[in-house]
Amino acid sequence: MALIRRGKTKGLTLSSILVAVCGQSSDNQAVKLACNLLHPQDGNLFVVYVIEMDRKFPLDAEIASATAKGETILSHMENITKPYRFSTRAELLQSREAGLAIVQEAVNRNVDAVVLGIPYLEKYGSFSIGKTIPYVLENAPCRVIIWRGSIRLDIQHQGHLS
Repeated sequence: MALIRRGKTKGLTLSSILVAVCGQSSDNQAVKLACNLLHPQDGNLFVVYVIEMDRKFPLDAEIASATAKGETILSHMENITKPYRFSTRAELLQSREAGLAIVQEAVNRNVDAVVLGIPYLEKYGSFSIGKTIPYVLENAPCRVIIWRGSIRLDIQHQGHLS
């Protein structure tokens, strides 16, 4: 199976992409980027939202507020993909660590690439990419594409994001 094929669109296209969303400002652009990279006729887009479960809860416990937030975010992402007319599947996942869930889903779906959007965030005064992205970069069996949001826009909205 060729991971990248030349389509009728400009440049190279992928046949399947997994986008992990987290409810940040960068999610919209990451999903649009994935849609633009997919093969126009038969691309498959998988959008996942991972609920990271604290160890004090069983892994399969349902936390209503987290589930509702995830469903709202996934619904919004599905609306973004509608104009592209791809086969889109959106799923809530629960895991102790988001990175592990993303990599496992990429393996299970046999995707050509994982797209991750990250806002520009600072931790202790320095730019930080957290722990999920390094895990996915190190362990994903496919291409990994990172979309970092705009510094100005993300700093302005940091107080408004949940």
